[in-house]
Amino acid sequence: MALFVQKYGGTSVADAERIQNVARRVAARHRAGDKLVVVVSAMGKTTDQLLELVSQVSDQPEARELDVLLSTGEMVTKTLVAMALHSLGVEAVSLTGAQAGLRTDTAHGRARILGVETARIERELERGRVVIVAGFQGISEEMEVTTMGRGASDITPVALAAALDAKQCEIYTDVDGVYSADPRIEPNARKLSDITYEEMLEFSSVGAGVLHPRASELGMVYNIPIIVASSFKDEPGTIIHGGVSMEQFNRVRGIAHDSQVAKVTVRGVPDRPGIAAGIFEPLAEHRISVDTIVQNASVERLTDLTFTLAAGELQAATPIVQELANKIGAAEVVADDDLGKVSIVGTGIQSAPGYASRMFRALSDAGINVEMISTSEIRITCIIRRADVENAVRALHAAFELEKADVAEL
Repeated sequence: MALFVQKYGGTSVADAERIQNVARRVAARHRAGDKLVVVVSAMGKTTDQLLELVSQVSDQPEARELDVLLSTGEMVTKTLVAMALHSLGVEAVSLTGAQAGLRTDTAHGRARILGVETARIERELERGRVVIVAGFQGISEEMEVTTMGRGASDITPVALAAALDAKQCEIYTDVDGVYSADPRIEPNARKLSDITYEEMLEFSSVGAGVLHPRASELGMVYNIPIIVASSFKDEPGTIIHGGVSMEQFNRVRGIAHDSQVAKVTVRGVPDRPGIAAGIFEPLAEHRISVDTIVQNASVERLTDLTFTLAAGELQAATPIVQELANKIGAAEVVADDDLGKVSIVGTGIQSAPGYASRMFRALSDAGINVEMISTSEIRITCIIRRADVENAVRALHAAFELEKADVAEL
């Protein structure tokens, strides 16, 4: 009997009818002989509703209490799924993240998994039960409930698949795979049959919401095949793997975008060793991730330092940067939260000429100004105005002819 870890997202378990649909799918696989660990998210918009309640009682909720509250959404779902399976005659047991052995650090709201103690899950599987696990949460060494961040329910199944040596991890959601672009923006977007870990990690990191970046990273580190498929259709999804892409001639695999980007510029920064570290180390200590960084050439030993971050983190980052700017004698801090980013992603982009120029020409022809640029071996990202993001996605998708199954090299 092979072991599989599945995960069902919030839309897949949004109400009683969908929970029963998930239970029927799980029951069918169980009866076919598979061992199953099933990770679930909170129902529908439960997490948003809980946060709305928080806003009505507290302007600055204590992080510990917020984690305790938000963890309850997944607890409700996992119990209801177990009950639905019981009604179908399937033995099942529901576990919290702590009961499932997910041990994390102490960073409330953005905890990272330190290890997985699998003994409880393995005992339940040996008894022939389906194990239902609440995603998104774990427990620290101090026995405090922790959560891993919005969208982080994806991390739980990949971590469990790695720890349990599962055959594969299956992510079921409201989309039927990974597309060459967001089909809600680009109607000609094409579902990819497969994608490499590296490409998926870049997709996730620059805005594609199909899979959390840390889930992609875990899959790559532990070489866990990940399937992304629909929980509403019995159709093949997209397999994320560590091999060579089957579509070898399509160097640009897709377009990723993010409409929630902010930019911070520290002007008049003294140009001396240690200044950059003095700015970015405190941000890292507060778990604020910085993306694109640009430093202008020094003029009279003064320079401007600009970086981007998620728009949702700007409020937390601004006072930190302002305090540091005052200490080092910088002229001012300027913030802009009306930005987005668009990226082309594909193995080999940087090893062949012409991709950057085609990208910039397509954006120029669409009347879109590029404010910042960052690259990796398999990605080129442009920071643009938020209002231009959707047009940029469509322009780039057309420029690289991604609606076609195979595209010849430039």
